[in-house]
Amino acid sequence: MHHSKAIKDGSTEARQFFRRVVVAAVAVCLFTGVLVNQMVKLQVRDHEHYSTLSQQNRVRLQPVPPTRGLIYDRNGVLLAENRPSYRLTVTPEQVRDMPALLAALGEVVSLDEAEISRFQQQLQRARRFHEVPLKLRLTEEEVARLSVHRHRFPGVEVRAQLTRHYPHGEHMAHVLGYVGRISEQELRRIDTANYAGSTHIGKSGVERAYENLLHGRVGYEQVETNALGRVLRVLERHPPEPGVDLYLTLDSRLQRVAEAALGDQRGSVVAMDVHTGDILAMVSHPGYDPNLFVGGISHQQFQALQSAGSQPLFNRAIRGQYPPGSTIKPFVALAGLHHGETNETRRVQCSGQFSIPGDDRVYRGRWHSNDGLLALRESIAESCNIYFYDLAYRMGIDDMSGFLAGFGFGQLSGLDLNGERRGVLPSRDWKRGALGEGWYHGETLHTGIGQGYFSVTPLQLAVATAVMANRGQAVQPRLLARTGDDAEPLEAPPAVPDPEERVVVSDARHWDAVIEGMEMTVHGRFGTARRIDDGLDYRIAGKTGTAQVSARMRDVDHEDRPYHHRDHGLFVAFAPAEAPRIAVSVVVEHGGGGGRSAAPVARQVLDAYLKGPVEAEVEVAAEVSEHGGD
Repeated sequence: MHHSKAIKDGSTEARQFFRRVVVAAVAVCLFTGVLVNQMVKLQVRDHEHYSTLSQQNRVRLQPVPPTRGLIYDRNGVLLAENRPSYRLTVTPEQVRDMPALLAALGEVVSLDEAEISRFQQQLQRARRFHEVPLKLRLTEEEVARLSVHRHRFPGVEVRAQLTRHYPHGEHMAHVLGYVGRISEQELRRIDTANYAGSTHIGKSGVERAYENLLHGRVGYEQVETNALGRVLRVLERHPPEPGVDLYLTLDSRLQRVAEAALGDQRGSVVAMDVHTGDILAMVSHPGYDPNLFVGGISHQQFQALQSAGSQPLFNRAIRGQYPPGSTIKPFVALAGLHHGETNETRRVQCSGQFSIPGDDRVYRGRWHSNDGLLALRESIAESCNIYFYDLAYRMGIDDMSGFLAGFGFGQLSGLDLNGERRGVLPSRDWKRGALGEGWYHGETLHTGIGQGYFSVTPLQLAVATAVMANRGQAVQPRLLARTGDDAEPLEAPPAVPDPEERVVVSDARHWDAVIEGMEMTVHGRFGTARRIDDGLDYRIAGKTGTAQVSARMRDVDHEDRPYHHRDHGLFVAFAPAEAPRIAVSVVVEHGGGGGRSAAPVARQVLDAYLKGPVEAEVEVAAEVSEHGGD
């Protein structure tokens, strides 16, 4: 008999089902708990963080660079402006493959190696969400091509911008300077927040000296973007503060006259108002076109400028250091009068040679008029070396150097321009400190005629000449006249005399004697600059100078020497002599005697300033006098 087996065990199945339900319920509860916890974390605890990230994904804060201030001359002539242009920028955060992007862009616009190299350097120090400029100046054709292919280049934008431009090119280039791309060294010293969005900074001249005024303050704007990072609209804008416009003391018309008068000769011309210290003209020739540096000068162009023997990048007006030659003689004469080592009537035999008592060495000079027996005024006018050898020896280097320091020699003038050099005013202390050697009497003689260790800048000569014109009143040279939008011509009051800033002499009549000697230089029968007296209807007080370049070729005629061994020609002057308004210094490198090369340049500048543009069109003879050498 067979027993049937139970097919279904209800109680067992019930227990199994219950256990499964419990496990499933626990799992659901655990997963629900985890989900709830994550939701609480996202929605409550980290809400602000993720909300900010979400907002940043849609809303972006980007800088708005300020408009750079303009630069004008004293009469409102525009010297530095901003012109509209387009640049190509890339936001690294939105680019997956940068090399591929650059290669593709190179098929649409021209990209040279220098632009790519600068871009890659800036990528390394830029934030990924900041735009980095790739090409600064796009042509209209390139802008059009980029617009057609824009969909291919996420993160690439064409930005409208204002680019610095110098409408006068080489004219005033050394004074104005130029702007260029911000370098890595400059990034370490500037306020990077204020320069966010800016690509250029002043590199030299006024552009650098007044960068803090010209640059302005950066602004910001909140923009809404799409998934590709394209700007859809501006949500909020904080406008930038534009840079301040500058009005300089320069007279662009007088600057052009000075440049034309200097012609192709290397050298410098500085003209300044004797009362206010305003720099009216400051020429350094040869010059360069500052516009080359704005968009990024090529390596070949920069090397060509640097390697040029004429040194077009060198600002001779404030950095060129030349022996003053005989232009120093009026100041030495005044020192001798002040210290009682000479007087107005004492005469010296300008016989052509001088020796220090007890020393066999001969110091040479020229034979002069009136049998060579000259007093102070004639010695200045005819530039008698023997007179000033003797006077320098009588005074000694200490008294002479101490007095000349009052005119600013061997010191910075304080001009509001970077890079000025101080020259050398020789003295015992200077030589001991600079060379570790003692002083010799022969060096005193060389100093007395502006040779030896003595060196000055053209600016220093102009400042010293202005002090002479003011009869001892110190004057502070300046380039900045005013700031703002007022384009009226500058009306600056005369300087107020300050007793603590005067060159004091023992007798006020000493000024008359020296200045009369300077007038005789131009208007006297034997004056070394008498050739520029032709047609003058005002009086000039001036002094010629010849700075020796090669002592071993002193006996070789000027024209027979190699160019770089020829002497420099110098001339300083102020006019009108009886009521001075303007002081001028001229240095012509390797030009020979100052009466031949430098004085005619000064005459044209003085005519243009005192007589106006029409009357000043006069030809000035530049031939050397048979008695003139300086």
